[in-house]
Order: sequence, then C-alpha cells, then structure tokens
Amino acid sequence: MPKLPLGRLFWKFLIFFFLAQTTAVLGIGLAIWATMPAHETWAPPPPPLGIAADRAPDANALPPRAGDGVPPPRPPGPKLPLVHLLSGALVSLVFAALLATYVARPIRRLRRALQAAAGGQLAPGVAAAMGSRRDELADLGHDFDRMAQHLAQLMEGQRRLLHDVSHELRSPLARLNAVIGLARQQPDKFEECLGRLEHESVRMDRLLSELLTLSRLESGMMARDNERVDVADLLADVVADTAPEAAQAGCRVELDVGGHDCVVCGDAEMLHRVFDNLLRNALIHAASGGWVGLTLTTVGDELCVRVDDRGPGVPAADLARLFEPFYRGTQVAARTGHGLGLAIARQIVDNHGGRIEAVNRTAGGLCVSVYLPRNAAGCDGSAPEGGATAPD
Repeated sequence: MPKLPLGRLFWKFLIFFFLAQTTAVLGIGLAIWATMPAHETWAPPPPPLGIAADRAPDANALPPRAGDGVPPPRPPGPKLPLVHLLSGALVSLVFAALLATYVARPIRRLRRALQAAAGGQLAPGVAAAMGSRRDELADLGHDFDRMAQHLAQLMEGQRRLLHDVSHELRSPLARLNAVIGLARQQPDKFEECLGRLEHESVRMDRLLSELLTLSRLESGMMARDNERVDVADLLADVVADTAPEAAQAGCRVELDVGGHDCVVCGDAEMLHRVFDNLLRNALIHAASGGWVGLTLTTVGDELCVRVDDRGPGVPAADLARLFEPFYRGTQVAARTGHGLGLAIARQIVDNHGGRIEAVNRTAGGLCVSVYLPRNAAGCDGSAPEGGATAPD
C-alpha cells in the first residue's frame, strides 16, 4: 500500500469529519427548503352552480383582496439553494482538514519518537513538541518522556552493572593466573599457592551467588514465604550471630526492642539477611571500641528498625548511591566485600512492601532505617483475632 504524504490517520479523520459535516449541512439545508411554501398561482374560484357562464367572473379581473373572503395568493416558492450548500460543504472541508491536522500531528510525533526509542535513542522531547496543548495527547507525550527517561536510567544502570561485574571478575581471575604462574615457577610453594587458589575461588563463588540473588530479587523470580515474623526475636538472633565479629572489632552492640507489637508478615530468612547485612556493615565501619545500636520502634502502621553506628559516615553526595550494586564508598575500610549486601537488602525490603533510608547522624556516624508494614493479619497460617483456634 503506498504511503500517504500526511499519514493514513490524517486522511481518515479528514474524510470522516468532512462527510459528517457535509451530511449535516445538506440535511439541514434540504429540511429548511422542504418546509418552505411551494409556488402557487392565483385563479378565480369556479362559478356557483346555476349561474350562467356569461355571469362567470372575468378571468382578467384583478385577484380579490384579503378582506373579500378569498385567501390571498402565496408568493413564489424558493429554489434549491445550491450555492449555499456548496459553500457549507467547502467550509466543512476546511474545518475537517484543520481538525484532522490538530489530532494527527501529535500522534505522528509520538510515532517518530517511538521509532527513535526502538533504535536506542531515548532522549525525551515529545512533551515539548506538543506545545501548549492541555489534553490527553499532551498527557501521553509527558508519559512517554517519563518512560523514556526511566528506560534510559535502567539501561545506564545495566551498563554500569556489567562494567562493575566484569571488573570484579577480572581481579580474582588475574590473581588466580598469578598464583598459577607462581606455582609453576616455584613448585616448593605449591601448598601455599593451593590455599590462595582456594581463597580466590571462594570469593568468586560468593560474588556469583550474590549476583544471582540480586538478579532473582529484581526480576521477582525468588519466591518468598508469607509467614508471621517476630522482628524482636529476629534481631536477637542477628545480634547473637554477629557476636564474634563484634568482639573481634571491639564494638559494643546494643539492642532495644521496647514493648511494641513487632510482628510483620514476610520471609524470616530474607529479613534476617537484611538486618545481618546492615549490622555487619555497621561493625565494619565502626571504629575499634565503638558502638552500634539496633532500635525497634513503631511509626504509624509501620515497624521501624534503626541501625546506628559512630563511624565516619558517608559523604552527603554519596548517600543516594549507598544502596546501588558494587558501591563501597571512598573509605579504605569500606573496600572489603563486593558492595552487593546493601543492594540486596534494599531489594528484599522493597519486595516486602517497605522502604530503607540512610542519613548521617549529627553526632557522627550513619543511621540506616528499615520500615516494614505491620500487616501480620494477612500472613499464611495466621491465627484469627483473639488468638483462639477452632477445635478439631
């Protein structure tokens, strides 16, 4: 099918609007013409019965006046207004062309933007091309710009992630090759080289495992339980698990759960991983002989777990990147690990319908807050209100 210069949509709108308006003009014009009086000539009435023909009224006599008991003649009826109908059709054609252009032009712009996006060009600009329009097509242009901007951010994040992954894998592979070369050159150090190989392989295995976990969490492929979780007991287990690291770092860990209703609905193992990552991260950054606090509170319909430390904190410009994959800060002590723990923690919290925030403490250090909805009534296997169960 040949491509029309102004687009098929333009011609469809043009023909539709033109036919609709032309039909309306013709219909109204013909209706007005049909209701107007037709042409009638006056003729004298016939003579009454019994009157001679010589006494019949003269045909050349003037028509009677209205007061003589005879109706006056009707004026000549109008002719078909072809000029007016053609003028109305021409005006309808011009109006239909303008209306079709007004509707089809933004759609053509949006189509060109979609074609550019399909080619990888995600620069927004459709809303600006809409001009001063304030209708659904303008809203569609704004929505397209937001979508294009979000896709551009996702693509940039994917490129940065691939770069970071390749860098993280290149370093241990280079160390493995160096160890293998050393073992070949110095066979007497084979056992030492074997231990270093084992250490690097464990690091690579941990990295790939964390990457796989993060990918499954982001794609929603990792199934989670929907059970009642007592956050106070969970935090106590986390503090007990990290006690050796706290003792080695010489840090004091304080847990304050208060007397709040601390039951949420979620996956206990995943939530344990969130608080374990946050606490271990705080222990890494806390100074020797420092302090780390875990506080459990309620904020409206949410449960809040706050992890505070007295470490160096995070530069204000880097707070927004704290939960990005492979972000490890600028501090030397922060360069341990792969920088995936906080990213995994954020994704787990997001999947539980919560949120995670980080701010620098005024007294020094970092404060990370986790907010979880208190919706334990919808958990699988939750008891009815009152705690009573139905008898068997």
